Amino acid sequence: MKSKEELADQAYRLAFKYEAEIGSCPQCVLASLLETLNVGEPSILKASDALAGGTTLSTSGTCGALAGGLLAISSIAGRDYKDFKAGEKKRRVFRYTRKLYDQFVNMYGSPVCQDVQKKIFGRSFNLLDPEEYKGFEKAGAHVDKCPGVSGNVARWAAEIILDELKQ
Repeated sequence: MKSKEELADQAYRLAFKYEAEIGSCPQCVLASLLETLNVGEPSILKASDALAGGTTLSTSGTCGALAGGLLAISSIAGRDYKDFKAGEKKRRVFRYTRKLYDQFVNMYGSPVCQDVQKKIFGRSFNLLDPEEYKGFEKAGAHVDKCPGVSGNVARWAAEIILDELKQ
């Protein structure tokens, strides 16, 4: 059986690889955690696709990688439909998702995609503009920049899940 560190490293490597080769940061994080820890399910991965690039490639929303990590943790600790319909207000999910959020903001300075881009590229790109997107790719977007962000989120989420939710 793999250690927590080995599983977190595997989640990092898979998310990095998927972001470099396939793209869609939230899906890359979710796929890595699904395959490494059996967390989440394919329908969550499918539903997360529009969150890529700071929501619909707008870059003005939450980083898609962070959103993927939050969804993975929520798939374990979040309020389910039955509790939602019953009006359950006490939710433990925030205790765990806040840890991921805080790690992310500590590393990248903001949860917002365009701010993360400024941190890792020195500027932000309009991903909806074909010329800007070419510049994004030329700057290493899917070589090491965004794959590194996705990998970090997958590792941090795996550590939170393994340390606190899958005991």
